[in-house]
Amino acid sequence: MRLAIRGGRVIDPASNFDAIADVFVADGRIAAIGAPPAGFVAERTIDATGLVVAPGLVDLCARMREPGVDGALKTESHAALAGGVTGVVCPPDTDPPLDEPGLVRMLRQRSREAAGARLYPLGALTAGLKGEVLAEIETLAEVGCVAFAQTGALPRDTSVLAAAMRYAKTFELPVWLRPVEESLARGVAAAGPVAGRLGLPSVPEVAETIALATIFELQRLTGARVHLCRLSSAAGLAMVRAAKSEGLPVTCDVGIHHVHLIDRDVGDFDPNFRLDPPLRGSRDRDAIRAALADGTIDAICSDHAPIDEDAKMLPFEEAAPGATALETLLPLVLKWADETKLPLVRALAAVTSGPARVLGEPTGRLAAGAKADLCIFDPQWAWRVGPEALVSHGKNTPFAGEELLGRARATLVGGELRFEKWGQTPIPEK
Repeated sequence: MRLAIRGGRVIDPASNFDAIADVFVADGRIAAIGAPPAGFVAERTIDATGLVVAPGLVDLCARMREPGVDGALKTESHAALAGGVTGVVCPPDTDPPLDEPGLVRMLRQRSREAAGARLYPLGALTAGLKGEVLAEIETLAEVGCVAFAQTGALPRDTSVLAAAMRYAKTFELPVWLRPVEESLARGVAAAGPVAGRLGLPSVPEVAETIALATIFELQRLTGARVHLCRLSSAAGLAMVRAAKSEGLPVTCDVGIHHVHLIDRDVGDFDPNFRLDPPLRGSRDRDAIRAALADGTIDAICSDHAPIDEDAKMLPFEEAAPGATALETLLPLVLKWADETKLPLVRALAAVTSGPARVLGEPTGRLAAGAKADLCIFDPQWAWRVGPEALVSHGKNTPFAGEELLGRARATLVGGELRFEKWGQTPIPEK
């Protein structure tokens, strides 16, 4: 379809472009920005006056529920579209895990049938009950895995991780790792006064820093390219900053909830704040924001985890960790930009061009010839977070009941309008 999107505030973080302009789409790609191409005739015109036209968000971690559950992936993929997300990375911690080609093929096929956001599957780095052997990395890459991840914690046997990194380096494949030393991370809250007051088993920051030290030493040994997933501590970010200064091939992300929330927000054992990694103190939250501002952190992800109510509404220690976040990612990025007085073009980079660079994918940008993956959003749309407002199967969010600003009006994937919601801005319920 040939589309003309007129009068919007066009923001392209990849080129630092921010101006009122028209955008023209044809054959699944951006045909032009500004003046239409010669002979261009639109089949549909969208009036984007007062709206922002930006690249679709690219989310580096969104769980789409179990790949064998009928309709599960479709629901979460459409929740992504409702959040302005056009590309999602699916981690391999599914049940069963993404450690064999047949399951990856099935996941990609179901994603195409869902006609939702683009899906980028991560293959498992190791296999076996305890992650004691290497997965079929080369074969998984051939069926479409964009990288290879160890999502829970580092393998118990460091020699396995070293072998995996050597193997990945041989094929120049990226490795994604959660910097967690499992033996030190058996708690449910961050170590500190809040965990002590509540009597909760805690996770010290050294669970992150010891893992980071191991990863960086193995990088020096193997030369493997590593992406670090969901950092949480000031000390860990200082180590990443030093590793980047040293020239190690490393990138990293942080979950959106850790940009805003701290351990005190847990309150009186609210299971909606049971996250992994756990929320840390204000010093860590401030360090995350500083690292985003100076470029140490490359991307913000939703860390979306739709969890059934019966698994979430349990005592804090027993509740499943995680939060639904595909539909709150955009407004929470806008909230962060507003609170820190960060220009919108820079804030959006953390969820568009930044994660696209991590993936090495030609998306997350607005330019003639680029894929027409776009989000048209209303930055002033006030809405209240709640079950009726969320498409996702998961309703578990720390922001339940809160009023947020900003939501997608339309989402395009490959030039196809896959989500649209027009009309008046709803009045939040009191």
